[in-house]
Amino acid sequence: MSVTQADPVATRSPRLPQPPGELLGSAVVVKFGGNAMVDASLQRTFAQDMVELWHAGLRPVVVHGGGPQISAMLDRLGLETRFEAGLRVTTPETMDVVRMVLTGRVQRELVGHINAHGPFAVGLTGEDAHTMTAVRRPARVDGKTVDIGLVGDIVDVNPAMVRALLEQGHIPVVSPVARGTDGQVYNVNADLAASALAVALDAERLVMLTDVEGLYADWPRSTEVIGRLTAGALDGLLPGLASGMLPKMEGCLRAVRGGVRKAHVLDGRVPHAVLRGVLAETSPGTTVVPDAGPDVLTNS
Repeated sequence: MSVTQADPVATRSPRLPQPPGELLGSAVVVKFGGNAMVDASLQRTFAQDMVELWHAGLRPVVVHGGGPQISAMLDRLGLETRFEAGLRVTTPETMDVVRMVLTGRVQRELVGHINAHGPFAVGLTGEDAHTMTAVRRPARVDGKTVDIGLVGDIVDVNPAMVRALLEQGHIPVVSPVARGTDGQVYNVNADLAASALAVALDAERLVMLTDVEGLYADWPRSTEVIGRLTAGALDGLLPGLASGMLPKMEGCLRAVRGGVRKAHVLDGRVPHAVLRGVLAETSPGTTVVPDAGPDVLTNS
């Protein structure tokens, strides 16, 4: 269904700074997750930020997680919650809960918050129109391969449906569930799904919201945040990262090596973190950029 929307550039909110020229009309993929997802006030603020980005002339795309909600539902049903290498071990019973919670609850709440500002958001999953295709992904723990069940890694993205929604003036809200060529449905880490979608859309920016200030230079001995680093520098750090941060930074690395100009890791507990990260000249958190000469790590 085609919906005519006002020109986002013409209706840009006067309260916002002028976006960098390369961002106008470009896709910005934002992964929404962490504790911000279970805080109603932060959910509403995030929804407002997405609409503000739209008014600023950008084309936001949201990929959401739902880990806390999935774990809570599994607990209510008496099913085990277990993680390996930062990824949820997903049995067939767990997969049923994942699909139910992500598309039946989390996505609907987020779409509702965004649509409180107008007819913007449209929800879909990676299954819809074969938007995302996945293969079974094992985990590596202490150098050994571990079976984590129906967890998928994205091997192909067909962005046609998402592009069509963007062209109609909508804000796509995507649940990270994908179908395999074998017909099996897979649970996909939202960080990695957002990264793959950003590459397929030729997005200018990828934004990962998390529960910390950014990538710490020497965790747990220090909370000093690395403000900026190149893909090469990040590649060298990946093996030593904590399991919770590993998928986010792996997603950032894949994104910038796939053509995304910048990837940001921001503290989603801070109201309007996305606006500051995307529109401000100096972004908070950690910014990953493509390689350009010697690897650079700059502490903030």
